[in-house]
Amino acid sequence: MASLKLPDVVPSPTQDSERLRNAFQGIGTDEKELILVLGHRNAQQRKEIRETYQQIYKESFVDRLQSELSGDFRNAIVLWTSDPSERDAKLARDALKAKRKGIKQLQILVEIACATSPNHLMAVRQAYCALFDCSLEEDIIASVSPPLTKILVGLVSSYRHDKVTVNSEVAKSEAEKLHEAIKNKQLDDDHIVWILCTRNFFQLRETFACYKELYSTTFEEDIKVCGKGDLASVLNVVVWCIDRPEKHFAKVIRDSIVGFGTDEDSLNRGIVTRAEIDLLKVRFEYANMFKNNLDDDVIGDTSGDYKEFLLTLLGKGPKGD
Repeated sequence: MASLKLPDVVPSPTQDSERLRNAFQGIGTDEKELILVLGHRNAQQRKEIRETYQQIYKESFVDRLQSELSGDFRNAIVLWTSDPSERDAKLARDALKAKRKGIKQLQILVEIACATSPNHLMAVRQAYCALFDCSLEEDIIASVSPPLTKILVGLVSSYRHDKVTVNSEVAKSEAEKLHEAIKNKQLDDDHIVWILCTRNFFQLRETFACYKELYSTTFEEDIKVCGKGDLASVLNVVVWCIDRPEKHFAKVIRDSIVGFGTDEDSLNRGIVTRAEIDLLKVRFEYANMFKNNLDDDVIGDTSGDYKEFLLTLLGKGPKGD
């Protein structure tokens, strides 16, 4: 359930490009006009705007945004306007090049692999190679230590069947294999890696349900009992992203807001990357988990054009024009 609101009649890419060009002219930039247009266009429409703007004005629209804007608002709107596969490739690269690669960084790789479609993951891998002259898998191997390498490479190199195909007998059998690995305290067991990295999401949800039915506890809860390091944390993110991605992203957004200061990068990622997928579900899950209204928390932690842009992606206000 996407939160993005589109106008009843969407202007042509040429009209949008002219409006955006005018927003850059004169003294200062008309940030409200940028929000009004870009905050109400889907990925295909934003792609057409980038291409049309380039054709008309002989310059990159994203580069122009970079030069005209600043701060958190610039980072958020550039993330939104960029090609989604290139955006996620850059997010993965930044995570892998961070000095400390804990769960906060590694969960970005899991999100790309497990909370998007198989076709999107393939596009991200292709974009990564084009942008950085190496594969995502190569950079994981070079940047991440075992046993995390095994599960992360398996996840990003997977190409899952994307149809609703479920076999209950397989789910039961593989739930038993997962439990055996847990019982032996082997979170890097080949069965765990193979099952989580190859089965389609519908099959895995059935396997998780069978696990709970067989053992009166969830696979996620047993992972926590089995270990407390980065591998256990990564596996729990895998389960959440496959089974209930809205719950994971609600937590990402909450963690970005609570405590001292705001983690704008995580806040942007949680809102921008889900606005066309399931941000309405994330809002509902956020209220359910934390007894707070997500819109109110964003208002309380952000300001100015940055706040208005995030609220627009959350579906607040008119449909734009």
